[in-house]
Amino acid sequence: MAIRIGVQADSQEECVEGLELLVAAGFVPVMLPKLLTDNRWMARGVPGPSIQVQAVEEPAAG
Repeated sequence: MAIRIGVQADSQEECVEGLELLVAAGFVPVMLPKLLTDNRWMARGVPGPSIQVQAVEEPAAG
């Protein structure tokens, strides 16, 4: 699946907390908290099997 949800935080602890919120909402971690070069922390998750992703229709031109 191409959808990725990211958590960006100032500390590892905040990043873990954010990732825990994603997991509680049904997301599956695909990148555990990692320190980036600009001294920020990032983690990522993807929708788990329990999450139904619905397409959003584009508004009609005109």
